[in-house]
Amino acid sequence: MNLRVIKSGVLDSLQDAGRYGWQHLGINPGGAMDKLSARIANTLVGNNADDAVIELHFPASAFFFEKPALIAVSGADFSATVNGDEIPRLQPVLVSKYSILQFQGVKKGARAYLAVYGGFDIKPWLNSCSTNLKAAAGGYKGRVFQKDDEIGLRSEIDFSSLLGKKEFATMSWKTDDDLANDMKEVLVLPGNEWDRLPDKSKKRFLHQSFTVTSQSDRMGYRLKGKPLSTLTDEEIISSAVSFGTVQLLPDGQLIVLMADHQTTGGYPRVAHVISAHHSRLAQIKAGEEVGFRLTDQKTAEELFIRQQQHLLQLQNACKFKLEELLKHEFKTTG
Repeated sequence: MNLRVIKSGVLDSLQDAGRYGWQHLGINPGGAMDKLSARIANTLVGNNADDAVIELHFPASAFFFEKPALIAVSGADFSATVNGDEIPRLQPVLVSKYSILQFQGVKKGARAYLAVYGGFDIKPWLNSCSTNLKAAAGGYKGRVFQKDDEIGLRSEIDFSSLLGKKEFATMSWKTDDDLANDMKEVLVLPGNEWDRLPDKSKKRFLHQSFTVTSQSDRMGYRLKGKPLSTLTDEEIISSAVSFGTVQLLPDGQLIVLMADHQTTGGYPRVAHVISAHHSRLAQIKAGEEVGFRLTDQKTAEELFIRQQQHLLQLQNACKFKLEELLKHEFKTTG
């Protein structure tokens, strides 16, 4: 049985941790924009942290469950409801057969993630289930979801006995995320061409706020602020870039490369957003502001390690809780 799309969203697709090992062929890693939130959603329902999830933008798709399922929603708060009743983020929810999951409005954030226990029955392309829209490959038919699409669910467990006559039931375990913190400040490391900026431009980069423009997408965030300049107009050799690379464009404005970035670039790389703040960056919407602050390698590593420790602790706790739930389920249906 499947998960059926009964209303299409603006740019909703299947994404996982990314497609690595193919950049030498011009195929970017892609994957979820907010990998931390995607991993949290998977962990809450007992999946492998890097399994495929549905990445949602608002207005988001609506889904019809053809069988009971254990789900979790993370990332942005889009006011998720099951059959009209609001359900929590960051907490697993059992939904009954024939339930409808909808998203009613944006409270905060830019992207939400939906994970389902057991995962989605999707054939990988180049070792990843992420949707590559440029190549029209991976994910669900290489494209965003459309009305009447049916996504196969791998789980064969029937959760009906745990629900009884309820349309949904909230599980006891949950977590928190970074959205309550100051999302507008993003830590960066100096890029290869940082020292090409004069002191005035360095100060401007670090002390002004930049607006994320409407031209932003999964490839990159175009920022609007007071223009920056370089000490020299000397061209640079096209070099490797990554998620979080901050490039200076010829007009003095900045672009921050995101999940679907190109594999190489020829613009000055003035900074790199630290890995631990990729999630913050991914949850900033067009029209909102972002500010940068320099940090050092040690701080960047410590923040990343702390983030991974949180995920590991969550994984252990969720595994224990889920095992208890499934023992009860098997005992009930056995």
